[in-house]
Amino acid sequence: MQRVRVSAHQASVQKLGDSQITLSPKFRLAAWQSSSLLSQTFSPCVEPLIPGLPDDIALNCLLRVPVASHSSCRAVCKSWHLLLGSKERFFTQRKELGFQDPWLFIFAFHKCTGKNQWEVLDLTSFSWHTIPPMPSKDRDCPHGLRCISIPFEGTLFVCGGMTSDMGCPLDLVVKYEIRKNRWSVMNRMLTARSTFASGVIDGCVYVAGGNSADLLELNSAEVLDPTEGQWRPIANMGAHMASYDATVLNGKLLVTEGWLWPFLFSPRGQVYDPKSDRWETMAPGLREGWTGSGVVVDGHLFVVSEHERMKLKVYVMETDSWETVPGAPVPEQICKPFSVNSEGGIIYIVGCNLHVAIGHLTRLRDKTNQKFFVQWQVVDAPKDFCDLKPLSSQVLIA
Repeated sequence: MQRVRVSAHQASVQKLGDSQITLSPKFRLAAWQSSSLLSQTFSPCVEPLIPGLPDDIALNCLLRVPVASHSSCRAVCKSWHLLLGSKERFFTQRKELGFQDPWLFIFAFHKCTGKNQWEVLDLTSFSWHTIPPMPSKDRDCPHGLRCISIPFEGTLFVCGGMTSDMGCPLDLVVKYEIRKNRWSVMNRMLTARSTFASGVIDGCVYVAGGNSADLLELNSAEVLDPTEGQWRPIANMGAHMASYDATVLNGKLLVTEGWLWPFLFSPRGQVYDPKSDRWETMAPGLREGWTGSGVVVDGHLFVVSEHERMKLKVYVMETDSWETVPGAPVPEQICKPFSVNSEGGIIYIVGCNLHVAIGHLTRLRDKTNQKFFVQWQVVDAPKDFCDLKPLSSQVLIA
């Protein structure tokens, strides 16, 4: 297991505007795109971006400049000031030229004060950053809300939850955009809900079930098309239930209520197909073996089990069963409660105190089927995070 220790200098938490983007050894040359961007941003009379280099190559170089250096680099010349003076322009041009660096956004709360905050880990340089607080005063109590992201759009949504004083569910929705580094208030959900299922299918945000204002379980569900900004109802679930965990597999939303003490009854599970707008009962092996936080990697459902020494296991659809993934269990530094997400074949687990375990999956092929092997890498969080507990983790690309 590889462990990443962050030095005192690297451990300082900066605003996202002071983040770092590490230089990549490869240039993604897209001459016609660069020329188009340059013509939109700079006038022909402006001096070259870097004397002696074509502007398309110079632009590829400057888009790799760490954001922490932008304030000093802007003073070099007018061209650099135009490019680096706006974070929105900078990240937009990175997107246009195909730069795709992952950032891990962690929604956490302070276990003593109950206050919530966002912390961001640059998964390229392993440096920590902050973003502006969410715009809602009702977010003092973070329990029961859901965070959903559309990674390659660089956006995440925070929906529902409970008020801090009365414990009543909320219908509020806010959206964060990494390229603008700001929050905006969206149209409210049709139904106020907490502890509900959520997921993204084909760019649309789905929510289902949860608890209502009278603390009864809901069976209603709805969907948001971010381009239209409007919520609309979809078919009701086959059962009234709150959600312990949910994920999207093969274009379907999987919802489980999880095992409940004293474990006398098997957990219920529902599967929603947006193409037919229908719910069906989850396969028994899938729902009974779902004993932790689920995440989908390359079309396979993995669960970080809260039991079995926190081993990683994978669901085998053909046999409706689960198999333990060979490799070490989740590193002992990652304590419950934890949050799980994935991107690009890598699993990210955020534990108490915001230490992060990065699981690198390898396929092991045999004559009958495909198996996996996992290796773990740990990124230690700054000591200032010792009282923080994660509620959600989302990966955005920028």
